[in-house]
Amino acid sequence: MTRRDPDSEQITVELPEPPSFRLDGRRALVAGASSGIGLGCAAALAAAGAQVTLAARRAGRLDGLAQAFGGRGWSAEVLPLDVADVAATAAAVAAKGPFEILVNSAGLARHGPALETEAADFDAVMNLNLRGAYFLTQAVARGLVAAGKSGSLINVSSQMGHVGGVDRALYCASKFAVEGFTKAMAIEWGRHDIRVNTLCPTFVRTPLTQQTFDDPSRVRWIEEKIRLGRVGEVSDIMGAVVYLASDASALVTGTAVMVDGGWTAG
Repeated sequence: MTRRDPDSEQITVELPEPPSFRLDGRRALVAGASSGIGLGCAAALAAAGAQVTLAARRAGRLDGLAQAFGGRGWSAEVLPLDVADVAATAAAVAAKGPFEILVNSAGLARHGPALETEAADFDAVMNLNLRGAYFLTQAVARGLVAAGKSGSLINVSSQMGHVGGVDRALYCASKFAVEGFTKAMAIEWGRHDIRVNTLCPTFVRTPLTQQTFDDPSRVRWIEEKIRLGRVGEVSDIMGAVVYLASDASALVTGTAVMVDGGWTAG
């Protein structure tokens, strides 16, 4: 009786190839790129090889940022853009696109008790956070469909698009709406291989949020909610946006990537 020694047999194993996080050759539009989360997202995409267009209302600051990007060997162009101006945004995207990647980080927060919400504040927040985000996403998608290209469209939402918060009824309303249209667009545009997702940070330390961090009672509330025991930093967002923009998330659409330190888990 002959026995084969399994240790002497050569076995050919085909290992799966991991998807790439690289974005070389892809064009990315980052709205709200002049500071904070938007700037962090733009830097992360550029470092991964994307050709980034920095868009924001502050044109002067964008020029300085483009020079800084160039100093790192990153590709960056400048596009002065007010996302709240729907017609001008659509025209700019049509002229400069198509963009295979969109990161919409332009946003506005006006916090206060729901009983004291003013109509003017409601309109200002919704005009940018909802109306502007909706039509910017539409404009980029139109360019991709016309060019027959695939793409990844990312709206920077918030954990407050999934839970409520003190003095944040207006902000929550705008971000819950972003979550809704993102899912619907993902369903409609899947056949074009266009993915649409949201990125949902917790409280991240930026110039925009400094007022919140200056309030000790708010800081206590935040620290009690974040299970990892610390607030977010811009660097915490950068890996997540590269993941959503790249082929590493090729089967991810119509969903929210939570970067919230466990806030919404509880």
